[in-house]
Amino acid sequence: MDRIELELYLNNLLEIGRFKDYCPNGLQVEGARRVQKIATGVTASQAFLDAALEWGADTVLVHHGYFWRNEAPQITGRKYRRLRTLIANDINLFAYHLPLDSHPEFGNNAQIGARLGLIADARFGDQDLGWVATLAMPLSLEHFSAMVENALGRKPLVFGDTNRELRRVAWCTGGAQGYFENAIAAGADVYLSGEVSEQTMHIAAESGVAYISAGHHATERYGVQAVGAHLSEQFDIEHLFIDIDNPV
Repeated sequence: MDRIELELYLNNLLEIGRFKDYCPNGLQVEGARRVQKIATGVTASQAFLDAALEWGADTVLVHHGYFWRNEAPQITGRKYRRLRTLIANDINLFAYHLPLDSHPEFGNNAQIGARLGLIADARFGDQDLGWVATLAMPLSLEHFSAMVENALGRKPLVFGDTNRELRRVAWCTGGAQGYFENAIAAGADVYLSGEVSEQTMHIAAESGVAYISAGHHATERYGVQAVGAHLSEQFDIEHLFIDIDNPV
């Protein structure tokens, strides 16, 4: 597939023009014109790039790319080594941040919801990034957190009464603990995100709304996989998801 055609397809699919983001979405580093092998991953770390290069990828697609707002502009050290790996080996880097959180089918929130059997009926927070669903039947916090652990393969950090009955679940993947108050206002009995802050425990205790920290990396593994699988099905492209484990 032609790189320019792929860029247009992905930008349109993920509707990048809808979002105010902290980084550029789309093609961040230009490489080979012909795209045949795409490696997907959560973050364009050096370990991920090395694994993609070993596999023979001509293109990588990630959720966390480069050139973040307020990032130092100098191309030195770690940034230089990463960019050198891409440029020296003619590898394209595509990165999609908020568009890949929000997409109704391929997004991280959609994919987590599907794994937990949640069907969103409302959204909340900045740019409607948070999702809310009503459980088909009430569950205890203990039962629901066990479902999260089973779905993500990682034991979550849970704040709240484990015997509490849950009906409304809110979630937003990654580092969205700052949306906890928004989730409470949206009527959630529990809010699930990736990370946790010091004040999160106090908000949970004082509001009576439970909080589940399921891992930034763990909650954002599935969007890029879904997009990569879609591209492999639609076009003559080989796809491999490379998971560089991260306990955070």
